[in-house]
Amino acid sequence: MKNVWLDGMIGLVAGDALGVPVQFLYREEIRNRKEGPVSGMEGYGTFNLPEGTWSDDSSMALATLDSIIHKGCIDAVDIMENFCQWELKGKYTPFGKAFDQGLTCSSAIYKYVREKDITTCGNDGEDSNGNGSLMRILPVCIFYAMSNGVSDGEIIRNVHIVSGLTHNHLRSKMACGLYYYMVKAIVDRNHDANLKQILQSGIDNGLKYYGKNPDNLEEMTYFGRLFHLDELEKANEDTIRSSGYVIDTIEAAVWCLITTNTFRDCLLKAVNLGDDTDTVAAIAGGLAGLYYGMNAIPEDWLNVIKKREYIEDMCERGLSPKPSDELMNLKV
Repeated sequence: MKNVWLDGMIGLVAGDALGVPVQFLYREEIRNRKEGPVSGMEGYGTFNLPEGTWSDDSSMALATLDSIIHKGCIDAVDIMENFCQWELKGKYTPFGKAFDQGLTCSSAIYKYVREKDITTCGNDGEDSNGNGSLMRILPVCIFYAMSNGVSDGEIIRNVHIVSGLTHNHLRSKMACGLYYYMVKAIVDRNHDANLKQILQSGIDNGLKYYGKNPDNLEEMTYFGRLFHLDELEKANEDTIRSSGYVIDTIEAAVWCLITTNTFRDCLLKAVNLGDDTDTVAAIAGGLAGLYYGMNAIPEDWLNVIKKREYIEDMCERGLSPKPSDELMNLKV
């Protein structure tokens, strides 16, 4: 039986681990290294850690997945408690200690520790539209993509609440919502369609949903390059930014997906863009994993992923989290 949890999560983790050693390097610096552009899993580098080491992107996604497995639903309080276990106690990490935490995520976690209020711990300022909620939203997206009988309104409300645990501005929430629609399009895909067509259909559904509310229209303009993937596909690499800004990240990830034809090429392209390498590759990797499948991930990459069995076991346990009517609503 195909396990979409395994496909998506291992894809995310592989992208994260591929990007960790060159995080914060500009693309020109990566290109001009003596070893040249990244061509496979590397060790050490930015954080001086062995090859296959994953960072906060995977840790927070695994913390979210673990909550879904144990609760059988999306429980925002439980997810936030798991984030605290990661930040404060090193749970969901390769070596028992959190590293590479984003400032927006950390500040939200510590505010939650002090106040225990999930509705106010996430920063809602425009300057807090980093990619820290987008990088961890995949398990929520898969959960709802595999659920039946839930309205788009309920799903997006809940995706927004989970984003808002750390990133509470509408722009970050909408990025997570559009990511959900892309995940849903891949999970439900017409196998005669190519990846660009599938992603476009997902984005179109997301825009249709968000466009119904006039309050969303101003924020929708920030996502304009995603509206027409035929045009984005033609974009020169020099116009693709790979910073930690959520708009740059989602554009870069989608661009890598639609300008390559294999999982390997997609993630190498993402990492070699430089800057926020691990997160761009993790976000692209989640979608690429869902589309191409875990079997498409190079075996030599899989063999060095730290705690691979732990991750795979969690994904196996997450294979069929069946939401009941009583548990469908997100707990606030």
